[in-house]
Amino acid sequence: MYTTNPRMPRLRAKAVNMVLSGKSVSSVARYFGYSKSAVSKWVNKSPTGGVNFIPTVSSRPHHHPRELSKDVVGKIIAYKKKYNRCSDVIHQHLINDGIHVSLNSVKRKLDYAGLIKKRSPWKRLHKSIKRPQALKPGDLVMVDTIHLMINERKRIYVYTLIDVYSRWCYALATDKISAGKSVDFLKRAGALADFKFKCIQSDNGSEFSQHFSERIKTLHRHSRVRKPNDNSYVERFNRTLQEECLDKLPTNVRIFNRALPTYLNYYNTERLHMGIEFKTPNYLINCFQAIG
Repeated sequence: MYTTNPRMPRLRAKAVNMVLSGKSVSSVARYFGYSKSAVSKWVNKSPTGGVNFIPTVSSRPHHHPRELSKDVVGKIIAYKKKYNRCSDVIHQHLINDGIHVSLNSVKRKLDYAGLIKKRSPWKRLHKSIKRPQALKPGDLVMVDTIHLMINERKRIYVYTLIDVYSRWCYALATDKISAGKSVDFLKRAGALADFKFKCIQSDNGSEFSQHFSERIKTLHRHSRVRKPNDNSYVERFNRTLQEECLDKLPTNVRIFNRALPTYLNYYNTERLHMGIEFKTPNYLINCFQAIG
């Protein structure tokens, strides 16, 4: 067993010096309460002229017989830097490449490389209220807005929408928000989606007021006040959209709207999603339509 006793290095040296002075290994072992083999190893490791300090050396092997190769570790780190996704997604990419490693190995290598974002232990989780079950595309669609400050007096907004069943998303930047613009945004999203919206869920922002509810020809429900987890799907999409797209661009409505179609096409057709078993939104929609 590996010891952390700070007195052990000098105790070993004292035992070795007693053997070198003429005492037998057996008598020294009995005196200190250690086995003869342990004392013999200390003597063999020490210089012939004696020593005052024999440090404690870890018995941990330098290499594990089943350790990951440098090529596999390099791919893990490369996928992390390319996609900036969690360990589960990186693990799935490796499986798609025919590389079979455990998820824990992927997490461990990313942790060693300092590429894992640690979860705050102070973050509180709240249970969301019961919502309509999303059994097919359009059963439950969440909408929200991202507020981005340009200066102290001016800001721009990004409308966002996500279908809970398929994770299909849409977004549009604008200079102002209102119930009318929210209705227009919903119409744009509905024209692009391959399914009909049956229930819209939003927070209690002024842009989703009663006027919005009356003007859309769809069931509309509000989430609870100050309960962002009720809209967890769209809130998570907002964060992903900002990290992977908006934060890399100048804060400008025209620039955002030029870049959003390309990113949304990637999000809906190429990006792997953990919540839908590493499938893409368009894949789920096409599968449902083929079955239906």
